[in-house]
Amino acid sequence: MVQISVMKKEKPEEQIKEDSQAEMKARSRKKSETEGQVKKDVPLEKMTKADLVEKVKEVQKTAEENYDLYVRSQAENDNMKKRFQKEKEDLARYSNESLIKQLLSVADNLEKAITHSKDGKSIDALREGVDLTLKGLMDTLEKGGLQAVKAVGESFDPNFHEAVSGLEDDTVEPGTVLQELQRGYLLNQRLIRPAKVIISKSANAPERA
Repeated sequence: MVQISVMKKEKPEEQIKEDSQAEMKARSRKKSETEGQVKKDVPLEKMTKADLVEKVKEVQKTAEENYDLYVRSQAENDNMKKRFQKEKEDLARYSNESLIKQLLSVADNLEKAITHSKDGKSIDALREGVDLTLKGLMDTLEKGGLQAVKAVGESFDPNFHEAVSGLEDDTVEPGTVLQELQRGYLLNQRLIRPAKVIISKSANAPERA
């Protein structure tokens, strides 16, 4: 019977030395952590002078770190406030930019109409140019939410109409809007200017004092 023997390969001496040093460092680190934990658990009145000094240094270091975090947080908050304030100012300053850009074409058309009138063009051509310019202006304003108040032929509504005077007219119901002296407007369904109107009154209606 043949007996086979397996020889265990031994580690080099340098490897053994490195392993030993690593193990010693691990034990030392674990010991330090354990001692530190024990010191933290020891009441202040039972600590030695050296332990108290070390504790004070630790607390001071923590306080400095917390103060640094506080200063950084305050700086970030200040920067955020300044950024929000600038954005708010820019929003208020340029909120009408889109509408103004659309109105520039209206101004261009008015300038052209004035130029044509100086060149001796016919009054009809000038009137047509002004009409087209007004239509373009109203189209632009309507896109922005503007809407004209209905007046002529409507019953007088103090929520939307401002009666300037009354005319006797028995062909319509009293209080009917006969004429519109100045058009009223709504902006996104909110009244921004009432229509100034003349309303009908009965010939037999008593005069108000």
